[in-house]
Amino acid sequence: MHRYIINRILLVFPTLIGAAALVFLLMRLIPGDICLVRLGSGGTSFTTQALTQCHAEIGIDRPWIVQFAQFIWGLARLDFGISMWSGKPVVQEIATRFPVSLEVAVIATIIAVAFAIPLGTISALKQNSWIDLAVRTFSIAGLATPSFWLGIVSILIVLDVTQAVSGVPWMPPIDYVPLWQDPLRNLSIVVLPAVTIGYRYCAVSMRMTRSAMLEVLREDYIRTARAKGLLNHIIINRHALKNAMLPVVTVIGIEFAFLIGGLVVTEQVFNLNGIGRLMVQSVQNQDYTMTQALVMLVVTIAVLSNLVVDLLYAWLDPRVRLA
Repeated sequence: MHRYIINRILLVFPTLIGAAALVFLLMRLIPGDICLVRLGSGGTSFTTQALTQCHAEIGIDRPWIVQFAQFIWGLARLDFGISMWSGKPVVQEIATRFPVSLEVAVIATIIAVAFAIPLGTISALKQNSWIDLAVRTFSIAGLATPSFWLGIVSILIVLDVTQAVSGVPWMPPIDYVPLWQDPLRNLSIVVLPAVTIGYRYCAVSMRMTRSAMLEVLREDYIRTARAKGLLNHIIINRHALKNAMLPVVTVIGIEFAFLIGGLVVTEQVFNLNGIGRLMVQSVQNQDYTMTQALVMLVVTIAVLSNLVVDLLYAWLDPRVRLA
């Protein structure tokens, strides 16, 4: 078990280095010049000397190998440099926005897991019944409904309900407040987008849970356990559900990594100043330093999510750690 854990942890480092090299190379192949955008904004004119000086200030006039070495050294020290567009430290820009995306992702994951696993299990146990039909309809609707559209509809529903009840339409506050400062105000900001995102998240996990449970329930060891006279809840909880969780855990890990940086439209709908919105702005401004740091942040979260999934595999299935 310890050898398995150590091997999985050691695989994280070459994966991150390879991803960093790929991100660095792709960012340099993208056409455009941040200095042209900065100096030419507003239609102002500039000289070749000013352009050269701008290149020297942000360091893109140096050889690629030197820039890559500085990039890797900065990653090792958690120093992502200075934003080419705003002139502020990248860590400071990310630190103000990352808690928003992280909190929404965590709450959406909790909502999805709390509903997906029980409903998916019940749907598999009651296959082809009205309960199964209702659960499948609920999950298909979640997959077919765009999150941004559901977010707009949820805002309109909240406005109509609050206006009908109190006579004054209620809207969640715009400015973000940390959870430890004002829990109620914080939850009023993030719960609605988390529920909106968690619905699709729940639908994906629910369908995977149902499919995995149906496959496991047809295995020979389940029939053997029933032939031995074991209680049904022991068969389901101890034997079937635990083995069916392997693909479900994979889906949960992948979706969580996606939620950190892939909620651009949803953040726009709910006016959340998160990582996804910052990434779009950095790409539009051709801010290589900021974009590199954001992509590496998402890659790191994805790699760490896969690491946690691998460790959960070893806990759920003894065959994994014994192999």
